[in-house]
Amino acid sequence: MAFTLKNEVVLAASPERVWEAINDPEILRASIPGCEELEKTGEGAYTATVRLKIGPISARFKGAVSFTDVEAPNSFRLVGEGQGGMAGFAKGGARVQLTPEGDGTRLAYDVEADIGGKIAQLGSRLIDGVAKKLSDKFFSDFAAAVESAQTSA
Repeated sequence: MAFTLKNEVVLAASPERVWEAINDPEILRASIPGCEELEKTGEGAYTATVRLKIGPISARFKGAVSFTDVEAPNSFRLVGEGQGGMAGFAKGGARVQLTPEGDGTRLAYDVEADIGGKIAQLGSRLIDGVAKKLSDKFFSDFAAAVESAQTSA
């Protein structure tokens, strides 16, 4: 099942600071909902274990993500895939754009993914709702971490 999500958020930090945070495994680990492990495996490459509940299905997903088409600190493409055993799989990418806005940064993203297995059988309405909720949670936690790190710096 194909899936898309577009959104943007304004963060109270410079594009350079947001870029640093995007490349900080500790900030990412704290921001990703359900993240149990996040390990940097190379420049712009990570493996992760995330536990998620999607409707009636709970699963632990293991996967890998990498940054491609990097134009620091303005944009990048995030490409990844994850396996959740019997629950299914997800693979896809996101185009991320960082644009200065006043004293902050507008972070816009456009996600395209393909999901399969039991999670795909839940239907697009439920998947869309869960994806939006997880995205909102990630960005609220990410914004808090970026702003906290900036304040303490």
